[in-house]
Parts: sequence; C-alpha cells; structure tokens
Amino acid sequence: MKKNLKYKFKIVSFPRLKRKLKISFDKKIGFTNGCFDILHTGHFNLFKFCKKNCDILIVAINSDISIRRLKGKKRPYNNLKTRLTNLSRISEIDYIIYFHKLDPLNLIKKIKPIILFKGSDYSVESVVGNKFIKSYGGKTILAPYIQGYSTTNMLRTKKYI
Repeated sequence: MKKNLKYKFKIVSFPRLKRKLKISFDKKIGFTNGCFDILHTGHFNLFKFCKKNCDILIVAINSDISIRRLKGKKRPYNNLKTRLTNLSRISEIDYIIYFHKLDPLNLIKKIKPIILFKGSDYSVESVVGNKFIKSYGGKTILAPYIQGYSTTNMLRTKKYI
C-alpha cells in the first residue's frame, strides 16, 4: 500500500508543481506531452531518452475530453485515472500533470522548461512551444522514433491484444 502512495506523489496540480520546481531551481527541467493512451515500447524509449537529457522530467497528458476532440469519440482507450496511474509507475518520470486543451502551450508557458522533448516523427519547428522555449534560451530535442509503434495504429490493427 505504501508503494502505491509513492507513485501518487508524481501526479501533481499546477500549484503543487510550481512549488516543487521552485525548490529545484538549479535543475535542468525537461517536458514532454502526449495522450499516452496505451503505453508501448516507443513511449518507454522516449521517457528513457528524456531522463538521460534532463534532471527533472515532467510529462503532461491530455485529459479524456481533449483526447476525444483530437482522436475521436472512441478514444481514449484507457481513462485519465488509468493513464495517470500507469505513467506514475515509470521511474524516469518525476511529475505528471494533465491538461484539457488540445495542446500544452499554456502549461509550457507557465512551467518554462529548459528542454522540450518530442519523438523524431515530429520536426523541431512543429513542436508546440518550440518558439516560446527558444525565446529564453531553451531548446527542443527530438527523441529517436521507433518505427511501428503508434497507439492509433495499434488500436486500428489490434496489435496490442
């Protein structure tokens, strides 16, 4: 039971995250985001890559409502509580926060991480928050993409079963 509580402390509201980051002002803050509906090898490799390149990794996830707007009414496959719980058990992740908007730009502006991470299936220019983070000396780093791992494709082809 105590182990589960340890994981739950990773899931934070913005005010709590802000307090935690004030204490860690000298640390390199990294940020990535996504739906993380069905976790797969690509996600685990992303988190490992991110953590190797920052001191504190913040993962922002879309709420159920924003996923439905992005992916359609049959998504998410796993609800927010399940996704938060699953992510909280990943050792590379320090804090998890969720958002209701279609993208995390408002969170990025409030948190001001020094590094934004996204998979290399994106271009640096297309990463939400890239222009903003550059304005104060931050950078966007693309993590190696593992071909064939996409939650949308996994659900379409039922590869997860």
